[in-house]
Amino acid sequence: MRSAQGNKDRLSAYALFAGVLAAAGLPIYLHAPKFFFDQYGVGLGTLGSVLFALRLFDVIQDPVLGWASGVLERRRRAVVALVGVAMAAAMVGVFAVTPPVAPLAWFALTLGALFTAFSFLSITFYAQGVEKAGRAPGLGHVRVATWRETGALIGVCLAAVAPTLLGLVSAAPFTLFAWLFAAATLVAVVAMRREWRPTGADTRPAFGAILRDPGARRLLWIAFANAAPVAVTSTLFLFFVDYRLQAPGMEGPLLLLFFVSAAISAPFWGRAAARNGLRSSLLAGMVLAIVTFTFAAFLGAGDVIPFALVCVASGAALGADMTLLPAAFSSHVASGQGNPGQAFGLWNFVSKLTLAFAAVTVLPALEFAGLSADQPAGDGALLMLTLLYAVLPCALKLVAVWLLVTSTALTALDRPAAQG
Repeated sequence: MRSAQGNKDRLSAYALFAGVLAAAGLPIYLHAPKFFFDQYGVGLGTLGSVLFALRLFDVIQDPVLGWASGVLERRRRAVVALVGVAMAAAMVGVFAVTPPVAPLAWFALTLGALFTAFSFLSITFYAQGVEKAGRAPGLGHVRVATWRETGALIGVCLAAVAPTLLGLVSAAPFTLFAWLFAAATLVAVVAMRREWRPTGADTRPAFGAILRDPGARRLLWIAFANAAPVAVTSTLFLFFVDYRLQAPGMEGPLLLLFFVSAAISAPFWGRAAARNGLRSSLLAGMVLAIVTFTFAAFLGAGDVIPFALVCVASGAALGADMTLLPAAFSSHVASGQGNPGQAFGLWNFVSKLTLAFAAVTVLPALEFAGLSADQPAGDGALLMLTLLYAVLPCALKLVAVWLLVTSTALTALDRPAAQG
């Protein structure tokens, strides 16, 4: 019955579109820097600086894209189709086209186009989710978020392991990955074509009003502190497996384990929020992440099985982050008068800021500690890798816990969340 209702509400289209978007997000932070590091010998510090500049540009453009999403909402079907094609073309440019200019310049150009398209589509998509939950009686923001984020996690799973799996059948796995992504993007755009509807919200710039809302402001701070550990660990995951665990070739299976755990956990976190409220469920996910990465700090060469347990537990914690925080923000936005597109422009702003923070700190720090593609990693580099991958995320998660526990502007999070 639940599956039939999901199809009736066309939530499967939301899951598919979310999966494609997710494949263009976090996995690109996993694959692109290491791809250009291995393929073209671009230094980690240089890659980190370019990624920071790109994310800084994202930080500036996201509120503008949120405003543009609201202004263009009556033409969303055509605009989404156009931007979707641009995103697909950018992905092909990153991985399937030999750089016609200097590799670093091509890295910046193609990723800049990819991130801009991804940002506009994400803002528009999440704003449409607010409208969807408000339009369908009994649907609920948590149920929409559960379908959407489960689809996103499945997309992340597939994109994270695709190059490894495609390497079994192709000598150019990243090229094949890029073209498969382009095809999936077109399918997702077609599946969502009937869902784009005007929200009816005021399209005039109102970012100040959103930021003056104590609940929205606190949720944005929580999102920053909570997403920063994910940005750090995602940036360093492949390096940790290769250099700290000394387990090259295991990246794909471990990534799959991590993201499958996140995808499987998402519906359970939704049910937990329905029973116990969003705040207590979010806290449980945060505490799980802290315990998990404390354990990871003590791992070393050959500890693949213990790290697999880390992947399972940290994946489950990610499922809580990706399902419950967007649901909390959607619910809060829906209760106010602001434009959802502008609100999620600020939400994306915060998410991108965490990725900029990770790019500008952890990659240059690793290079400074002596990590290089042309020589073995020394003890100093391995210690730095452990501190950045495991200890820093624990500290950031503790800040997120404090912000969530001490908030008095989010009492609605303590009530059981409607799933529909």
